[in-house]
Amino acid sequence: MSEAKVYINGRLVGFHKDPKKLVETIRAKRRNGQIPHTVSVTYYETTNEVYVYTDAGRVARPLIVVKDGKPLLTEEHIKAIEEGRITWKDLVRQGIVEYLDPEEEENAYVAPDYDSVTEEHTHVEIHPIVIFGLGVALLPWAERNLSSRNLHGAKMLDQGLGLYSANFRLRTDTMSYILYYPQKPIVKSRVSEYINYDRRPSGQNIVVAVTPDLYAMDDALVMNLDSVERGLFRAVFFRTYTGVERRYPGGQRDRFELPSPEVSGYLGEEYYQAIGEDGLPVPESYVKGGDVIIGRTSPPRFLEEVTQFGIIEEHRNESSITVRMDEEGYIDTVVVTDDPNGSRMVKVKLRQEKIPELGDKFAARGGQKGVIGMLVPHEDMPYTESGVVPDLIFNAHSFLSRMTVSYLLEILGAKAGALKGEHIDATPWHEQPVEYFEDVLRAHGFRPSGKEILYDGLTGEEMKARIYIGPMYYQRLKHLASQKIQARARGPIQILTRQPTEGKAREGGIRLGEMERDTIIGHGAAMTLYERLVEESDKTTILVCEKCGNLAVDDAIRKERYCPVCGSRRVHGVDVSYAFKLLLDELKALGIYPKLILRDKA
Repeated sequence: MSEAKVYINGRLVGFHKDPKKLVETIRAKRRNGQIPHTVSVTYYETTNEVYVYTDAGRVARPLIVVKDGKPLLTEEHIKAIEEGRITWKDLVRQGIVEYLDPEEEENAYVAPDYDSVTEEHTHVEIHPIVIFGLGVALLPWAERNLSSRNLHGAKMLDQGLGLYSANFRLRTDTMSYILYYPQKPIVKSRVSEYINYDRRPSGQNIVVAVTPDLYAMDDALVMNLDSVERGLFRAVFFRTYTGVERRYPGGQRDRFELPSPEVSGYLGEEYYQAIGEDGLPVPESYVKGGDVIIGRTSPPRFLEEVTQFGIIEEHRNESSITVRMDEEGYIDTVVVTDDPNGSRMVKVKLRQEKIPELGDKFAARGGQKGVIGMLVPHEDMPYTESGVVPDLIFNAHSFLSRMTVSYLLEILGAKAGALKGEHIDATPWHEQPVEYFEDVLRAHGFRPSGKEILYDGLTGEEMKARIYIGPMYYQRLKHLASQKIQARARGPIQILTRQPTEGKAREGGIRLGEMERDTIIGHGAAMTLYERLVEESDKTTILVCEKCGNLAVDDAIRKERYCPVCGSRRVHGVDVSYAFKLLLDELKALGIYPKLILRDKA
């Protein structure tokens, strides 16, 4: 057997005759504390290479070492930890627990728990939940879902509105959301206690009925209007606007002030209602899109000419900070400070209440997300025999392909927890058995299946099927319809193409692209296509010479139209897209002579 290559941090440093012995020696020294515990070593038999990594930034996770089929962590160690005689660092120092990075873990054989350990295993998990990252570990019954659903659920935990920080009133984050009435979940993973999630929750416990509904098509949700009006999932949105008094060469600088009508670019008196003489807004004053929130003027780009009296009169420009067109609200906080360059800086926080509306996004922790399809009055919602009205109706068809068993278990568990007045442990691989929930429901007079008889709120008739209903933890996500809606009638256009601007922030339109054009052509809607691409976009009239087909000119001084190429006066106006006229100009700039052949309309 040839000598094995040895790499340290990806760099070839030499060769070794016995690579397995080298790897065992390095691991033994690491477990004895002779070398740092962050060093990783791996041997690949297929390529006969040894990789040693010592560099920073590698992800590593702790595992219990297994030797001769027995974990090194014993009951004596656990008892010593509980009594405070040894710590986690002692376990690492003694080689009982070691950190493996992805490279070394690739060749390790890890058992999920103590009962599964065999002679072949090299390590055992501290707890099976350590397999997951923090996001998935927070999900109840995560081991009973598809992995894709758990990934969705973990991603949406980041997006849930809640109490992200206790000092949010003092912070000046660019954007932030606060849920008015956050609650800790009835059903939760034990990990939530370790990270203090209950002190910063991001959802509310609501009553959910699982049943098909006309307005709960696909992933849409039907929500109780009265619950929303009572404050369910109500949130507040903060946005911080920042203005700086910039300094310019020559000693000139911006000034925070109320711009006077003489200032170049003055917007109009109605836009400055919220600010005072110092250019700063008055707290709790109302502003809407386009209003000035920080008044500011800037010096001219060039010095003005000296007047006949030898005085240089500075003509300032308007450079105020305005509220975004799609936002409105009340001035919450005004902070005056200095930026890192020593210039005066103002930060203004705008507060806007966000009440759930059609199109707002919600999600359960099992990865079942949806938007509000309809807000139904309380009296029209279905109700149980005891008068419980659900806050939300969820489409039963959403389970068939996604197989989110945790969603069903959470309703059953939360129902039992609410009746018994206790939190339910739904830690993956360590949860309470389903039979326990059934016994609790049976003891309180409910069906052990969690289903109940419901009555139609519109007709008062008993529903034919038994409906699965119970409390559940739901999150309101930061994707709000009011912040995504984009519409435009008239607005700004681009200077070059004269087409509407692009993007919501610039009051732009929704682009009708090539594929949309093909769809309209396929439907034969020629006039619709003409209206979208010409009439509502960049329609313009060009003058074309009838004789040579070149673009003619309209001489406003001599009040005549003529062709600059052949001199003909027989020119006609033609309606085209300005982008087409731009193309003709660019072709001529390349030395290509385009001609337009005119004929009478049929």
